[in-house]
Amino acid sequence: MRKWLPLLAVSLSTLMLLIDITIVSIAAPALARDLHASFAALQWTVDLYVLVLAALLMAAGSLADRIGHRRVFVAGLVVFAAASLACGLAPGTGSLIAARGVQGLGAAAMYATNAALLGLTYSGRDRSVAFGIWGAANGAAAAAGPILGGLLTEHIGWRAIFLVNLPVAAAALLLARHVTGHTRPRGAGRPDRPGVVSFTAAASLLVYGLIRAGDAGWSDRLTVAALVLGGLAALGFVAVELRRREPMLDLRLFRSSAFSVLMLAAAALTASAFAGLVFVSVWAQTVLRLDAMDAGLVLAPMAVVAFVVAGAGGRLLHGVPARLSIGGGLLLIGAGDALGLLIGPGSGWPAVVPALVVVGVGVGLSTPVIASATLAVVPPARAGMANGASNTFRQLGYALALPVFATVLAGASGDVLGGGASPAAFADGLDRIFAVSAAIAFVGGFAVLTLLRTTTVVRESDDRGLTTADPRTATIDA
Repeated sequence: MRKWLPLLAVSLSTLMLLIDITIVSIAAPALARDLHASFAALQWTVDLYVLVLAALLMAAGSLADRIGHRRVFVAGLVVFAAASLACGLAPGTGSLIAARGVQGLGAAAMYATNAALLGLTYSGRDRSVAFGIWGAANGAAAAAGPILGGLLTEHIGWRAIFLVNLPVAAAALLLARHVTGHTRPRGAGRPDRPGVVSFTAAASLLVYGLIRAGDAGWSDRLTVAALVLGGLAALGFVAVELRRREPMLDLRLFRSSAFSVLMLAAAALTASAFAGLVFVSVWAQTVLRLDAMDAGLVLAPMAVVAFVVAGAGGRLLHGVPARLSIGGGLLLIGAGDALGLLIGPGSGWPAVVPALVVVGVGVGLSTPVIASATLAVVPPARAGMANGASNTFRQLGYALALPVFATVLAGASGDVLGGGASPAAFADGLDRIFAVSAAIAFVGGFAVLTLLRTTTVVRESDDRGLTTADPRTATIDA
């Protein structure tokens, strides 16, 4: 039993940091009343956390490769716990938003190292089981956030959604310090400051531009400026990384179509499976007139199914080619999204359950395998870098899809948050979101099934170069 304590530490931290992405949205009305917050301020309490998390994941992964994965993981836990305390005691929206940004920093340090720690701690069937349980935590977190947020807000108060992180972080910290083994760092080296700055600028500007487009429109000058500058910063990042001896993200990894398609799959999974949940919750509260707790419970089927499938998959899918688990999982997510098109003006909450169940199966099949497959197609010395890249694409998929879906929904139904949208208009908006989500999942699934089986694994031949080998006859632990 002792051997599973590192898995418990990593899974607790993952569940905690991912729940904090969605938990604030359910508590928003109570938070607004208590702090007299504007809607824009409430948006930033959600958006800034995701933005910092996505922007700094690769930097944290690169740092972990240099100084050790456990050291960065523990530091992230401490920062996250301290920021959670600051959020729970925040006297106003300004201090709350700032503390949420610091939370994102701690979350990035944890999320960039968790899969690498599992990959270095476990092997064989134990590795498959570990990634299955860790994947279950990933799959359950997005839907569990609204449920937990509604429960705590209704019975204790909105500050509890942040303060509940303290005992969880303390338990994970104790397990990590005394159980999780050390990893061998590559050495201090020189940090890739230009890469960190250019990537952070690119991610921040692009996400901000998309968020603003949902509020001010795509022709708004600030929206256009943010998107253009974000694109230029992304080009600058590529130019910088190609010239660095020790880059934050070694772009040569993308020579392997296996690595490239896994990054596509990571982004497609979160965009198609999770981003739409926010609007299902809004539909439940504004059209069906459910309270926050009941609206959160509507999403429970996806959380339960994803948890069960991911946990069982670790044992049952050991040795199954990764392309089948990931590609098949994405196709199931697409099928589930397509079932969401059945929601109509007169539909009640049971109408969305079949869609959530099928999406949950797909999430449970694909989430843990993406992480382990990514580690399998890169050199061991690039484990932190690859894990950071995979998690970055996951969060960017969510962060980019969310404002796009908000624009799609608003274009169809108008005043979605104020309760002014008719059931027919809102149903039409949800149909559009589900259609786009299904398309994203189907494209990702077919890409994985087509490309992952005939690609090359990138391996490190020396301190300077990367070589490739053919894994077509190999299997990747699921």
